[in-house]
Amino acid sequence: MHRFNKPQPSVRSFQERLSVAMVFVLICFAILLARFVWLQVVTHHRHSVAAENNRIALIPIAANRGLITDRNGIVIARNYSAYTLEITPSLIEMDVNTLLDQLSEVVDIQAKDRRNFLKLFKESKTFDSFAIRTLLTDAEVAKFTAQRYRFQGVDIQARLFRQYPYGELGSHLIGYIGRVSQRDREKLIAELDSSKSNEEDWEQRKNINLLGMPYIGKVGIEQSYEQALRGSPGFEQVEITAGGRAVRTLSTSSSTPGKNLVLSVDIKLQSLVEDLYGKRRGAFVAIEPQTGDILAFVSKPNFNPNDFIEGIDATTWKNLNESLEKPLYNRPLKGIYSPGSTYKPFMALAALETGKRAPNQSIVDPGYFNLGNHTFRDDKVGGHGTVDMAKSIVESCNTYYYQLSKDMGVNLMHDFMKPLGFGQITGIDLIGESRGVLPSTDWKERTFKKPEQQKWFEGETISLGIGQGYNNFTILQLAHATANLANQGVVMKPHLVKSIEDPVSREKIITVSKESYKIDLKKENIDVVTNAMVDVNRFGTSAAAFKGAGYNAAGKTGTAQVYSLNSKTYNHGATPEMLRDHALYVVFAPAENPKIAIAMVVENAGFGAAHAAPIARKALDYYLEGRWPKEVPEWKNAP
Repeated sequence: MHRFNKPQPSVRSFQERLSVAMVFVLICFAILLARFVWLQVVTHHRHSVAAENNRIALIPIAANRGLITDRNGIVIARNYSAYTLEITPSLIEMDVNTLLDQLSEVVDIQAKDRRNFLKLFKESKTFDSFAIRTLLTDAEVAKFTAQRYRFQGVDIQARLFRQYPYGELGSHLIGYIGRVSQRDREKLIAELDSSKSNEEDWEQRKNINLLGMPYIGKVGIEQSYEQALRGSPGFEQVEITAGGRAVRTLSTSSSTPGKNLVLSVDIKLQSLVEDLYGKRRGAFVAIEPQTGDILAFVSKPNFNPNDFIEGIDATTWKNLNESLEKPLYNRPLKGIYSPGSTYKPFMALAALETGKRAPNQSIVDPGYFNLGNHTFRDDKVGGHGTVDMAKSIVESCNTYYYQLSKDMGVNLMHDFMKPLGFGQITGIDLIGESRGVLPSTDWKERTFKKPEQQKWFEGETISLGIGQGYNNFTILQLAHATANLANQGVVMKPHLVKSIEDPVSREKIITVSKESYKIDLKKENIDVVTNAMVDVNRFGTSAAAFKGAGYNAAGKTGTAQVYSLNSKTYNHGATPEMLRDHALYVVFAPAENPKIAIAMVVENAGFGAAHAAPIARKALDYYLEGRWPKEVPEWKNAP
């Protein structure tokens, strides 16, 4: 009889395998379900936004840059419309270098244009449009339009450009804009990140802001008021294909124009002074004492800011940088000079305020001052005779101030001069201001490393009284101090921008509305110094320059050594030009109610009375009486 095996083991094995398979299938379905939930629920919004971003491109619309006008409404930085030749990388159908070669046959494309474009092209997003040529002529527009069919992704656009209609005039105060560099971009990113929004599309909006700001202020007012001037870019929301081609415009968000700046500067006065300097080097600052408004801010020689907007050519850049005249150097802001005898009125005021001298207290000047084995000589052989305070200013007696500085000491001089603004940052609304040097014993200890150099010697004090020695100040500081004297010790912060104007509402915000502080000075002491400075222009060192003036001006001439004579006699004609003395002058007028205070230097010109005071006289004649000198061409408005 045949016997059969029981089937239970086979069935059991099959059931086990089936259970394992079911568990595996359930796990797979669980994973798929989890992934589905993750994609459709947890991360749905993120992927939805990403998909939308792949479908939609935001094209930035640059904001109109704010205008810059002088105090009388004359526009000195403006915008104008011009054609640009632009390439959208995502739309071109050939190699970019081949495209540029073919475009060069139609439109003039310089090597610098090509370099700038290729740099932007490498850093670009897929839908960005970049200019390969700007400021196209009508002939170039017509020529390209006729052959546009050959160049997919290349088109002509109308854009706004910056222009400085008066060229070199006021270039150091206005500054200029230029294309955003990598360093500028990093600063902009840091600035934008510091004001980061919690909005989910913040990164996209940040990119719009970066792309919508192709230019940035590089120096001058354009730099220091960049945030106010540039406004906020807008954007166009454009539907695009997977290949990056535009299909239609979905929406537009308008840009916000930048704010306008109203300068305190009288551009006609600025122009007059620059013309009066001619080819001479120097610095000139005029301030309205009661407000701190800077009326003129001259640095000579200057440069043409229009050369920098689209990138300066190599030859011009080399000439500017290698010139011995240093046309890019902002002399009023950065240049430091010994004040020479223009320091004496402030020394006289210090003597009165500290009780070191009385107005009628006199010395007998033999023409020199001895300290130990060293002799400090006066400029007048045989001396000035009996000298009181007024005469010391009118005739510019060095010996009087040699003795005064010895009696005061360096630290007392430092403490008095500091509140007036000497050796201090004025806070003017320009970047890069020099501090200068107002010496003291503490200053010397901090400045020098070797112990033997840190010690202050009494002989170093003597020359400080006549504005020499370690004394080194900017012309801006000298003008600021002169304005503070004219304003009876009330200190106003010097500034170039008078107000910031909203271009839509025309609402203006005043930049400096109140005094910074007040120096406690006695009016009778200020009057003593002021009356002596008026006499300087009546029958003193600058009397010839102010002959026939219809107002009282309180002034003081100065001549500052450029290098040490080592007891030798100075011969102006025999001295190389760059080593000749500087000519300085300070003045405020009318003396009874000052409307303007001036400090100036004409480099390597010699005597202040001969080369600086005449320029100041003509500037005052125009500003106070409206008289334009015959030797200077009449002012013409920009075209």
